[in-house]
Amino acid sequence: MAKGDGEYIILVNGRVKTYTNWEDLPSSFENIIKFNPTPPPSPHTKEDHDYIETFDKKLHELMDREEE
Repeated sequence: MAKGDGEYIILVNGRVKTYTNWEDLPSSFENIIKFNPTPPPSPHTKEDHDYIETFDKKLHELMDREEE
């Protein structure tokens, strides 16, 4: 599993598109439909918890890319 892996469904140019890593999302899009990052497997290390705690910030960064 790589950082950013998960299921991300967004609306781009009127079309629903699915991505498996947040690094692959375009720089702008209409809407985020689904944001579902894959957490590391348990048991979690301190680094795993630090990574999991970035999910909310990443969601807000992606929401900033949504076109008005």
